[in-house]
Amino acid sequence: MAVPEDEFTEVLTDAAAERFTEGDAILRRQSQRESAARTYARSLPIVPVRARGMTIEGADGRRYLDCLSGAGTLALGHNHPVVLEAIRRVLDSGAPLHVLDLATPVKDAFTTALFETLPPELADRGRIQFCGPAGTDAVEAAIKLVRTATGRSGLLAFSGAYHGMTAAALAATGDTSVQGAAGVTDGRVVRLPYPYNYRCPFGTGGAAGAELSARLTAHLLDDPKGGVQPPAGMILEPVQGEGGVIPAPNAWLCRMRRITADRGIPLIADEVQTGVGRTGTFWAIESSGIVPDVMVLSKAIGGSLPLAVIVYREELDCWQPGAHAGTFRGNQLAMAAGTATLTYVRENDLAGRAATLGARLLAGLCGLMGRHPCIGDVRGRGLMIGIELVDPAAEPDDYGSLPAAPGLAAAVQREALRRGLIVELGGRHGSTVRLLPPLTVTDQQVEAVLDRLADSIAAAGRSGPPGTAVAPAGGAA
Repeated sequence: MAVPEDEFTEVLTDAAAERFTEGDAILRRQSQRESAARTYARSLPIVPVRARGMTIEGADGRRYLDCLSGAGTLALGHNHPVVLEAIRRVLDSGAPLHVLDLATPVKDAFTTALFETLPPELADRGRIQFCGPAGTDAVEAAIKLVRTATGRSGLLAFSGAYHGMTAAALAATGDTSVQGAAGVTDGRVVRLPYPYNYRCPFGTGGAAGAELSARLTAHLLDDPKGGVQPPAGMILEPVQGEGGVIPAPNAWLCRMRRITADRGIPLIADEVQTGVGRTGTFWAIESSGIVPDVMVLSKAIGGSLPLAVIVYREELDCWQPGAHAGTFRGNQLAMAAGTATLTYVRENDLAGRAATLGARLLAGLCGLMGRHPCIGDVRGRGLMIGIELVDPAAEPDDYGSLPAAPGLAAAVQREALRRGLIVELGGRHGSTVRLLPPLTVTDQQVEAVLDRLADSIAAAGRSGPPGTAVAPAGGAA
């Protein structure tokens, strides 16, 4: 059911008009003062002033459904009562807010709550390292850990990967344009093909493509003339987020676990965005049953506040004191908010709800494919969903896939914002519309997301930029 456009156009009262003017001034000052590296602010020119759950209110008085959720940070949405209460308790208690890596009751409670969610093999015999406040620092720590433990320096990573913006994390990331701009090159990183059904590098897709990826990995490691030295570790995302929301097949994850275990290579699972119920299980690795040697955790574990850790097998704990440190690794408010979030997600089975609602979203989006030939692929796991947009008027490539349509994707994002829906773009050429709603999204909000997105795709198709022609529903372009 299409949602009337005028439903999202509010009549500006004098107060709202004043807020709109103020918001416009804030945006102007932002563009004048902040660096050219800013990202989200370019495609989402709004000024949030209030938020609750999935809803954001802008300075102009308009309300938006937030399907970005702080890039997956807000598992419970904005300002959830249990998170606010946990933060208030710490503030009212007089407890110190900054303690470096000292032990505190708040930290102990967080560690206990986190270990209760981990696979038993890690919960029983694991170690935790509190890192700097961002996921990229935790990736750095994980890479440093396996290099120290193995005495080796090489790293296996995958095409399409995103692991962060610091040196080692960026070297493991698959985006060559970002690497080039930062001047980051690392010959110690061997790039392997990640299973990508729609644009399979082997031209097969499905289980066959995933099997070829696994065979190539094993062959490169075992071939004495393959040019690959025994690596310190392998790092992978169970679902690639920035790479275009590409879930790894469970069978492939099991193969990667066997390949690494048989060769004494530590496996690092980057669960920064996939963790805490996002993909329909508490941790994305659970769907395959594998247990990695290292888990990289951030975003939702801090309950909306900055927090990052790695958890790893105790036999890897070969560090010297101070081998990895950071001033802000003792964020007490984040630990309190994280404990509340981890507990609430686990006790209310929000992972199961994410699986149910995610399946409903996927089914609705697949239904749109018949009406909108510009939708090349719909994929995801739980409430981590991607819609890859293509140019249906163009010729397919050698593997049968239509070319990406980044201009169309940007137009869909703009049209969605006009209709009160915040979405993010990612994937190859920025042509994948990404949905990361909070795990607390309601049934009604799921329907609203589908309706607004359908209207946005239709509107973008009518007014899309040159080179992104969209065939009308039921007919050719």
